[in-house]
Amino acid sequence: MPPKSDINKAGWEQSEFPILCETCLGDNAFVRMSKQEFGRSCGTCARPFTVFRWNPGTGMRYKTTVICQTCAQIKNVCQTCLLDLEYGLPTQVRDTALALQNEAPSSDINREYYAQNMEGKLEKNKSLLDSHRAQSAGKEMLKQLARTDPYYKRNQPHVCSFFVKGECKRGSECPYRHEKPVESELSRQNIQDRYYGRNDPVAKKIMSSHADTMGLQAPEDKSVMSLFLSSLPASSTELSVRTRVLQSLPAIQPSQLRSVVHVAKSKCAFINFKDRATAELAAQAWANGLDIDGERVGVKWGRSKNAAAGPSKASASSDPGASAMVS
Repeated sequence: MPPKSDINKAGWEQSEFPILCETCLGDNAFVRMSKQEFGRSCGTCARPFTVFRWNPGTGMRYKTTVICQTCAQIKNVCQTCLLDLEYGLPTQVRDTALALQNEAPSSDINREYYAQNMEGKLEKNKSLLDSHRAQSAGKEMLKQLARTDPYYKRNQPHVCSFFVKGECKRGSECPYRHEKPVESELSRQNIQDRYYGRNDPVAKKIMSSHADTMGLQAPEDKSVMSLFLSSLPASSTELSVRTRVLQSLPAIQPSQLRSVVHVAKSKCAFINFKDRATAELAAQAWANGLDIDGERVGVKWGRSKNAAAGPSKASASSDPGASAMVS
């Protein structure tokens, strides 16, 4: 650690080896790394830290650490790709499934102070992720989405900008890829959104695809902003359902929830949101169901007023969810 007498270096990080995932480390068992103490500022807390640089394999690009070890341990992520070390997923996917609240400040004013305080706590507790709060549905979702095998294609060189312009003269000796870049929302990412798990396009694509696979594909009617919960436990009440809904969606505010209609006789409930984006986020988080009072309840999209008017009374009575209407 930096000398305590130098107040300017208090809290600066020195380390001997980085915290990396298997993909970023590469398939070479004899990796050579360069180490530079206080080589750059952390991409999240802005404190100087020890920077490591290495080549993960033949034909791959050089990689480097972009955040300090304290920030990596707080979120349990790789120092380079910022993906979860246990599941290999973006933090937004993990935090949504486990209903974890992001307490780290993202403003320049408090983030360095927060990181210094958390560094002391990490010495006593190696893992700050409260996994005990996770319900079985969230754990099951992460197991289904987990990326267990290394994806070394992520270490490929970047696209050659001169080749894109038609001006590269190095041919096969060029260390960069000679391909046309693919422009999409996945190519527009930044370190802050990936680390804090907000507006991450990769996470949104993963959760949306999983929800579609589990039968929770968002309806084309954008006016549908309700979800239908079935098979509720007999002990459930409107208050307990509302409380559990807000606990399982820490990223939303109570003001984004329009209403909760609990039907005790049918053991079901309608969750009405104020905007479509929040409803889609809830559907993605509850793709494997929602745990209420220790029991797994089913989740479906509500139906629009036009769709609900079509089925006959007999079919509506056989399926309580068929009569779900947008409020």
